[in-house]
Amino acid sequence: MSGLPGRLATWLREWRPTPPPLPDHLEGILRDTDPEWFVRELAIAAAPPWWFWRFTLRNFSWLVDLFGRVEITGSIPEELRRGPLLLAANHVGDFDPFLIAVALHRLGVVPRIMATGGIISAPVAGPLLERAGGIRVQRGTEDARHAARVTEVALVHGGHVVAYPEGRVGLAPDGWPERGRTGMARLALGVRVPVLPVSQWGAQEVLQYGNDWGKLRTLARSLVRRPVLRVHVGPPVFMEDLEVGRVGDANRARMRIAAAITRGLVPLRAASGPLHPDPTRPTTGAAAFPGGVVPDDVP
Repeated sequence: MSGLPGRLATWLREWRPTPPPLPDHLEGILRDTDPEWFVRELAIAAAPPWWFWRFTLRNFSWLVDLFGRVEITGSIPEELRRGPLLLAANHVGDFDPFLIAVALHRLGVVPRIMATGGIISAPVAGPLLERAGGIRVQRGTEDARHAARVTEVALVHGGHVVAYPEGRVGLAPDGWPERGRTGMARLALGVRVPVLPVSQWGAQEVLQYGNDWGKLRTLARSLVRRPVLRVHVGPPVFMEDLEVGRVGDANRARMRIAAAITRGLVPLRAASGPLHPDPTRPTTGAAAFPGGVVPDDVP
């Protein structure tokens, strides 16, 4: 019996759901040097959404409602719900992936969420997120190329992919979305898929930024205070006049995406009152449009 806890811990570290088989047409893009997870995520990206992920969204989304009052505005047209679709969201905190997943499911899509490699590498929760279609992102490393390929496969097979253009939790002092990176814009232009802006506010009150016991404190506080958790999905970002590879177009696409998210965020923040302070959050970032003011010359 003395070895049982150790064996259990090992099992928990190594357990993962069985992935679907890799389609034959994807075998050709693999290399001997590719990491093991790349093969799994390619197979998952090419497959329909996992039944257990659909079951969880359908039967347990009420858990998010325990931590706040969820308000969803906007819509996703039926023709877009059939996919493929890129959903570009601002990133305000560690709780917002749960909020966005629930909101999008209530609007009729089954999201595949891009997440940092550290989260997907965590025991149990990480493998479940990966099998649900989560796409591992290791920014600034060679693995970023693999994430782009997985995302492309998911989109080609009609997936609804949620991405954070900012590439991290936003750190602008005033809380408005940062400019972000061009990776998502390049992908959207290359695959030619619609990009819907997803603006959200309030989730930052459920879990503080800092990774300490304060996270549990803010989580418990939200059960009592139940802050309003607002999500708005806007119309597709206009990018028909842009081309992948043409000088400056990826940056133009990036700014249009940031502008659309910011415009959708303005009424959400106006209804929420002052920015809730979080002393654990750095303020080293810069908003794409400080104060939420988007110039008229940005389409």
